[in-house]
Order: sequence, then C-alpha cells, then structure tokens
Amino acid sequence: MLSFRLSFLTTVILFVAGVPLAYWLAYARFRAKPIIESLVSLPLVLPPSVLGFYLLLAFSPSNAFGAFLDTYLNLRLIFSFEGLVVASVIYSLPFMVHPIQAGFRNLPASLKEASYTLGISPFRTLMKVLLPNIKPALLSGIVLTFAHTVGEFGVVLMIGGNIPGVTRVASIAIYDEVESMQYAMANSYALLLVGISFLILLLLYWINRRLLRNMSYV
Repeated sequence: MLSFRLSFLTTVILFVAGVPLAYWLAYARFRAKPIIESLVSLPLVLPPSVLGFYLLLAFSPSNAFGAFLDTYLNLRLIFSFEGLVVASVIYSLPFMVHPIQAGFRNLPASLKEASYTLGISPFRTLMKVLLPNIKPALLSGIVLTFAHTVGEFGVVLMIGGNIPGVTRVASIAIYDEVESMQYAMANSYALLLVGISFLILLLLYWINRRLLRNMSYV
C-alpha cells in the first residue's frame, strides 16, 4: 500500500508539472534547449544509486539545502515518505515528459495555428484543442510513471532507507526477504508486482488501441 501511495502521489505531481514542461519543450525554440532536455532525460541513463547518493547529500541537514529545509520549513526529507516523493518525482520525470512531448510534436502545426487564428487564447488552445488530441500520449505518461515508481529500488533505498510503515516499499521488502533467505515471501511480493505491472501495461495498450481507433473515425 505504501508503494501504491507513493506511485499515485508521484504520478499526480508529475502530470501537473509534466504537461506544461512537455508543452514548453515541444514548441519552444532557444539555444539552451538541448541542455534542458538532457537534464530531463538524465534519470534514464544515470544509475539510481548515483542519483540517490546526490539527493541524499542535498537533503542531508549537514548540507546547506537540507539545513535550510530543516531550519526554516521544518522539513526533513531523508528517511521520510516526503523525501521518497521528491526523489521519485525527479527519478520518474522523463517517463511523464517524453511521451507527452512526443504527442505534442506529432500534432499538425496547423491545429494550433487555426486555433490562434480564431482568437482562442494559448491556454484554452492547450486545454480544449491540443490535450484532447494527445490522449494516448497522456495515458502513456501516466501509466509508465506509475508503473516505474512502483518498481523503484535504488533511489528509494538511498533516500528512505528501510523504515516499516514509512519508507519500506515493496521493492525494499523483496530485498529484505531475500537477505533473510525468506524466498517464499519474496516470491509472493515479486509475483504480485509482476502481475500488477503486466495488468497496468495491458490496460495501457488496450485503452490506447481504443483511443486511436476512435480518433481515426473522427
């Protein structure tokens, strides 16, 4: 349940933040754009332990940023559920942004231009014209982010440790059971995650297929 709570909160936060970021990256033109895109994509190639290590250093009260959060906001992110949420948002960012960005890029440029010609504001164009036409991309971003967060291990272990009821998510529980040679229990946890992940992906492909079919009819 802790894993699903973490995945749900991470997905909601990334959807709210990822849609405008993906829109900006899809349509903005500036020289530093490759740098921003590289930073967004960095969690895809960076080992989770490396990202977790630097987040642990940043959030530690012994460093400036962590001390600021602890002193002025009374917020300690290491070995806490809140820290897991922040780390998961950073680690799963590309899984939300990339599908949505690709969806925006694949839309005909005339769609947005026609909306502007009719006097519709950029915000209403985004909400009423662009987003309804990239439903498969939105769904892909949501499902991939949720599924990826459920299976996190390295980052959550570095940031949250292994505190039952606070930071001990399913992937950490599997590791613990293997370490204590409780293979039957580890197998139960693992099979549950395999089944849930498969059902999530199956639902994604099924809904996307229906959406694409309905959009082709329109």
